[in-house]
Amino acid sequence: MIVRIMGEGQLDLTDADLDLLNSFDSALESAIEAGDEDTFRKALHDLLAKVREHGTPLPPDALEPSQFILPHAEAGMDEVRQMLQDDGLIPG
Repeated sequence: MIVRIMGEGQLDLTDADLDLLNSFDSALESAIEAGDEDTFRKALHDLLAKVREHGTPLPPDALEPSQFILPHAEAGMDEVRQMLQDDGLIPG
């Protein structure tokens, strides 16, 4: 699956990574619902770190459709809240 981190590019992850990423996505969503900025910041950092760690970067000129689009590392809580779908940033 192809995941885009806004402002960074695309990474290719295996479908097996989906469960791992969903646990980080759930923590992010919970922090937003609670309005907890510190927990939100950590959860966003952890989610993006896992995507970078497990993903294989695509070349900058690759034009693959992204299954998921994640916010940039400095995104604010309101910005990420607007990106959320019914089941988080990473449905599944």
